[in-house]
Amino acid sequence: MTGGNESCTAGPTSMSYLACLSYILEEWTGVKDIGDYLSYAFYILWVLFPLVVVFVLPGVIMILFYISILWLHIYKRKNEIKDAYSHDVWIGAREVLATLWDGHGRIWHGYELHGVKNIPQGPGLVVFYHGATPIDYIYFSARLHVLKRRCCTVVADHFVSRLPGFRILLEFLGVTHGPKDACVKILEKGHLLAIAPGGVREALFSDETYTILWSDRKGFAQVAIDAKVPIIPMFTQNVREGFRTLGGIKILRSLYERTRLPVVPIYGGFPVKLRTFIGEPIPYEPNMTAEELAAKTKAAVQALIEKHQKIPGNIFRALMERFQTQKKED
Repeated sequence: MTGGNESCTAGPTSMSYLACLSYILEEWTGVKDIGDYLSYAFYILWVLFPLVVVFVLPGVIMILFYISILWLHIYKRKNEIKDAYSHDVWIGAREVLATLWDGHGRIWHGYELHGVKNIPQGPGLVVFYHGATPIDYIYFSARLHVLKRRCCTVVADHFVSRLPGFRILLEFLGVTHGPKDACVKILEKGHLLAIAPGGVREALFSDETYTILWSDRKGFAQVAIDAKVPIIPMFTQNVREGFRTLGGIKILRSLYERTRLPVVPIYGGFPVKLRTFIGEPIPYEPNMTAEELAAKTKAAVQALIEKHQKIPGNIFRALMERFQTQKKED
């Protein structure tokens, strides 16, 4: 007996795959002219495919986050009773996740880190421009651990800790919400600390012009002064082309300013070229005020943007840069 799928190729002329599928479904369901419905469905899928992709790709990053969280739960339960890890339960997990995220950065974005020599051996405050997502900082911290076996604590907004399941990941990453005294203590212990003064506002409402939205914030500068540490400016090329937001919609900006809720949709996840550049440290000067240091830091980050970023940013150009070579600075 010849099955329905075999009859598609029977005879002198083979049927198309769509016609074959239509024939099988008509035989199975008894519905006539099902091919017309399939053709319409495929057309709608083709039209909406780009829109689906730009909102699905960010979900891939969230999946990686939750894979990391699941791994941390498994690892912690397995090792929390071992004496070898009694001083730091995350030693092995840190190696695994640093390798995982560094590998993702290399494969998906061809990630590069330049200027590592500008990071001091001792403490320092890393100040960076905030993209639509902090994916570049995650790649930076993973690569820093792989290259130097150094960890960097980062200051994050309080809403991050409210994300379902993220508490253990924040504990592992050493994320802090401040306040200023806590940040100073981290630096005084000899650690690296990172902060994006623009925060959520810069993430959601800056755009492909890479406008720095720090307002008059100078608390980070006061932290560096109180801890007597240098500030290390940092910027990631094409970070706005990897992920973008709908922050240009005025009603969303107004809603954020009233509620401080990050309700602006994010889309993208495009495999654009990402290069993180670390600028020369701004040394501690006892006579410099917080206002002066904040202005100097902002100028240093702006200089990195002007030197390494073509403005306005362009997604297609950033994709093509994956196939271009650039002389490494270290």
